[in-house]
Amino acid sequence: MSKKEHIVIVGAGLCGTLLGVRLAQRGYQVSPYERRPDLRIVEQDAGRSINLALSHRGLMALATAGLDKEVHDLCIPMRGRMIHAPGGAKWLSPYSGRTDEYINSISRPGLNALLLEKADSYDNLTVFFEQRCVAVDLEKAEAQFVDAEGKKHVVQGDLLIGTDGAGSVVRRTMMSRSTDLLFNFSQSFLRNGYKELSIPASESGDFRIESNALHIWPHGKFMMIALPNLDRSFTVTMFHPFDGPAGFNTLNTPEKVEGFFETYYPDVLPHLPDLKTEYFENPSSALGTIKCYPWEAYKKTLLMGDAAHAIVPFYGQGMNAAFEDVRIFDELIDAHDGNWEVILPAFSDLRPKDTNAIADLAVDNFYEMQDKVDDPDFIQKRKLEMKLEQQFPEYYSKYSLVTFKPELSYHEAMVKGRRQDEFLLNLVNENAADDLDLKAVLEKVKDL
Repeated sequence: MSKKEHIVIVGAGLCGTLLGVRLAQRGYQVSPYERRPDLRIVEQDAGRSINLALSHRGLMALATAGLDKEVHDLCIPMRGRMIHAPGGAKWLSPYSGRTDEYINSISRPGLNALLLEKADSYDNLTVFFEQRCVAVDLEKAEAQFVDAEGKKHVVQGDLLIGTDGAGSVVRRTMMSRSTDLLFNFSQSFLRNGYKELSIPASESGDFRIESNALHIWPHGKFMMIALPNLDRSFTVTMFHPFDGPAGFNTLNTPEKVEGFFETYYPDVLPHLPDLKTEYFENPSSALGTIKCYPWEAYKKTLLMGDAAHAIVPFYGQGMNAAFEDVRIFDELIDAHDGNWEVILPAFSDLRPKDTNAIADLAVDNFYEMQDKVDDPDFIQKRKLEMKLEQQFPEYYSKYSLVTFKPELSYHEAMVKGRRQDEFLLNLVNENAADDLDLKAVLEKVKDL
């Protein structure tokens, strides 16, 4: 295929911009269109910037575009979960028994700005801002946009890729042709939503709580987490139901909010000077999972990222999975010599099994973080996993398989990890982790 081909991308968030950069590096003419203003100029999404956890899969994808080293300057390593138990106890639960395995806290705007700066360096890549997609012609690879002045215009490419998020216009258009495309779609919501708060830096300009950890305050049916930022603040996210005693709709006065935090989050309350203002100014938003198939239409249009597979944030893999989409798509371009008629169906057939797997794992992890991180059997299982990873480099826990072993697909990691979890939980239910023969445990795990 000719590198003069024009590829139109609907959505210039994280996935769309990385995709655009990589395609531009290959020599294609690339035009990403983004409904929002340039975030480097106009601040946006106040109260909706759940920090991202960048791990090995995302870094591997960024490496394809030569950005893996640049991104490190934006990262804060998080080596484990800092559990703040209801009774006041606190401990660090490492993500891995290997010291070189950790996840990174990174701000969405900071990463998006880095990608946009990279995009600006290519003459064959132009990002168009304040362009709202209102219609798509799937067969023509054509999209209609409305600009900031309300003027409509149509853009046609040789290929159209929708990276326009969970509310994707491209996907909705595919749904409208469901009979023709045999298009399947599902959407499911957690009963919990989220609300963002913040812990500012201390008066001396330092972190107020441990910086190299993801903090969790688990309470069964609700919880709160906090991730560090480069300016020494923390982005705090409440994951609460909308209704009931702990619900966002119930905590509807400053007095109720403060009283609730005094009861359930007392150790963090002194670090939230703007609690009552942020609680009522920032939105309470829903959390859901989107699955669909196929991701391509007429070998001219393709879905990618959240437009194809939106997931809840509890495995820290939403962005990593979207970036992995880009990497695998890039590999298919090589494998099939840029032949879109082969690449698009191949990608659409290959990826959903894995993104469905990480979607299911993310929901599982939601309940784990709420209900199990301070459970004695779970703590013993994690202790056993740490010991195995420390002594035997070939052993990976389920979390490590997903997060630190990108050469293994999400589906393979899920299947193997669930078998291991069941086996180890049964072991620690009957034996303390310290009493087990680790080599014997490892041999049994290998046979699972």
